[in-house]
Amino acid sequence: MRIGIVVDSACDLPQDFIAEHNIVLLPITVRIGEAVLADHRDEQATLSFLHAHVAEHGAEAETIPFSVNQIRDLFLQQLVIDYDHVICMTITKTRSPIHDNALQASFAILNDYKPVRQAAGYNSPFALRVLDTQNLFAAQAVTAVEAVRLRDSGASVQQIRERLEELSGNVHGYMVTRDLYYMRARARHKGDRSVGLLSAALGSALDIKPVLHGYRGETGPVAKIKGFDNAVQKLFGVVSQRVRSGLMTPTVCVSYGGELEELRALPGYAQMKDVCASQAVAVYESVMSLTGMVNVGKGAVTVGFADGPHRFE
Repeated sequence: MRIGIVVDSACDLPQDFIAEHNIVLLPITVRIGEAVLADHRDEQATLSFLHAHVAEHGAEAETIPFSVNQIRDLFLQQLVIDYDHVICMTITKTRSPIHDNALQASFAILNDYKPVRQAAGYNSPFALRVLDTQNLFAAQAVTAVEAVRLRDSGASVQQIRERLEELSGNVHGYMVTRDLYYMRARARHKGDRSVGLLSAALGSALDIKPVLHGYRGETGPVAKIKGFDNAVQKLFGVVSQRVRSGLMTPTVCVSYGGELEELRALPGYAQMKDVCASQAVAVYESVMSLTGMVNVGKGAVTVGFADGPHRFE
């Protein structure tokens, strides 16, 4: 059984991990004025676009996910030949249409794949599962890492599907952003009123940084902390606590809206990595996706891990 793993480019995985494990991307295209880049998780291309366009005009960006037809064509031209079963894991459907696009495309794919496979010499059936990770950015990467681990360990399709469905409801994503004004401008551009002017003004005036929590498709603040450095230090301390208590998978994913050297220099980060190493938990660091950066701003930090319900304290 040849099992394929597909994610969209908002999934914050390291570039070399994607290449090593043959993970297939559904790219999301970002347009800022005349500048256009399809996000293929190329970290240098992302950073170049960040410095040239996102920092000044990212709030006005348009993000364009793969359409139903583009997803259908990718599968029928490549994936139904390369694999027997594909698991497609998407950013939470509460924040993007890409899950619904993939689900809609799956019906056409399952109707039309047989002649394509037969022409390539395969007479066996093809199967496809579209899974909503119920999370964003570094947090959606946790499910993808587990899918790779299960596939490489020889788990059956049934075992992989059941485990990933269980995990998707137990992954916690946390984020600290540097600029609430940027988030407000971005939200207004998208017609999302969730970041009000008053909270943005107060937050910036007092240097208060909310810690946002993504869980089961919902996102909201769990703490408000004075100063970005203090906020990320508190976040990394809470992650360390949860790691010591025992996670559901031996994985912590982290992404940063900029150069990774800046992430590694943040207060509390090295200590968190030491705790993870002492508990045999792997840390996957990546530059945040272009989609992520245009939505939450330059210099934001996101962290994801699988765990039971807990309090941020």
